[in-house]
Amino acid sequence: MRVAVLSFAHVHAATYIALLRDHADVELVTADPDAPPGAPDRGPALAGRLGVPYAATLDEVFAAPLDAAVITSENSRHRELVERAAAAGAHVLCEKPLATTEADARAVVAACARAGVSLMTAYPVRFAPAFTALRDALADARLGRLIAVHGTNNGWNPARSQPWFGDRELAGGGAVMDHTVHIADLMDVLLGGEQAAEVYAQANTVLDAELGLDVETAGLVTVRYPSGVTAAVDCSWSQPAHHPTWGGLTLTCVAEHGIVEFDAFPRLLGGFDETARQSRWEPGGDDLDAALLDEFLDACRTGRRPRPDGEAGLRSLRIVLAAYESLRRGQPAALTAEDVPD
Repeated sequence: MRVAVLSFAHVHAATYIALLRDHADVELVTADPDAPPGAPDRGPALAGRLGVPYAATLDEVFAAPLDAAVITSENSRHRELVERAAAAGAHVLCEKPLATTEADARAVVAACARAGVSLMTAYPVRFAPAFTALRDALADARLGRLIAVHGTNNGWNPARSQPWFGDRELAGGGAVMDHTVHIADLMDVLLGGEQAAEVYAQANTVLDAELGLDVETAGLVTVRYPSGVTAAVDCSWSQPAHHPTWGGLTLTCVAEHGIVEFDAFPRLLGGFDETARQSRWEPGGDDLDAALLDEFLDACRTGRRPRPDGEAGLRSLRIVLAAYESLRRGQPAALTAEDVPD
């Protein structure tokens, strides 16, 4: 399979490139035409460090038949790259969020459907074995009806290393846009695709205020579903620069007959680094990015629909956009379930 990674803007680009590079049946090509000149973590510099082929332009990438494309550009640039890849007959894995507007998200879903190619949204936490166990426990009624969920998705401020995350036009927002979508997608799975009814959000720029970013760095989002389930999400970029890991994702699920806690990135080893004079730990669990790519490549080979698909990305984005509407109005924002594919 000939697979392209288009843009190195997103912090996950290097991880995806390294994983794809090691697939024996993948012919990898990369391109980052919008990279700032001389940037050490972008463009030809990153491709050279990772030892992968690099194309100077998108035209060079699409000059030969392409089987699949991984889109890791700035959020607002997803649409143009997805549409071009789809038009070339390539299956698409798009980094989250799927887009920064509902119109763009619907456009990329429609473009892939017209072209007859798969569209997958990059939500790797779905592939955690512990999350599968949580889903199964709730599905077989051992815990009874789900009542409430408290989710956290915290991390370092990505704008420290990739400034575009702090640009509202390119990113679509800050911590609320960046981290709410992961929890929203897990809720989508736990509730069988039930669409949210109402969203309320609070956010501020207190964390990393000295950076003068154009986006929020902390947020709390509450989502109410028609079935009565309520999910509260802490989506803040609240991990300090010296924190031992980038962050993490947890769910505390309250059901009628029990409470279950899920940690997507449990600590495997912990300790203190005398040289660095700080605590450190090694994360445990499976490589969720590798599992995500395996799902995508298998779907490309077999022609089956990948999960999570583009429609899942659209549903989670609608929750985030409702959160921003709530922030603008200072009150809950209602969502309708019309015309959103299952």
